[in-house]
Amino acid sequence: MRFARWVFTAAGIYGLICLTPFLFLESRIAAPAAQLAHAEYFYGFVWVAIAFQVVFLLIGRDPVRLRAAMIPAVIEKWPFGVTVLVLWTQHRVATPVVGFACVDLIWGALFTIAWFRTPKA
Repeated sequence: MRFARWVFTAAGIYGLICLTPFLFLESRIAAPAAQLAHAEYFYGFVWVAIAFQVVFLLIGRDPVRLRAAMIPAVIEKWPFGVTVLVLWTQHRVATPVVGFACVDLIWGALFTIAWFRTPKA
């Protein structure tokens, strides 16, 4: 249980630190992307991602009671990492993005381990 508390709390704090600045970077990130003509997509993604960081913090407070919430937390981490790796092999994303994808894969692995190590309520 201590492992799950540490992992989910650390992930929530890390995520908030990384994602919150995106709220102030639309002109540098979203505007240059020709396919992103609607700012609501950008802000919608960022706010949903920030909301999930709050879920991580909640899981970190009571991992046994919120063990079931670890499953969507794992799902939140793995797809981005795997997708970026596939896109990278197709030369469709820049190499620095792979670093962030690998961080998500590491969090996903830690979340998976935490789920297995946390007793059922």
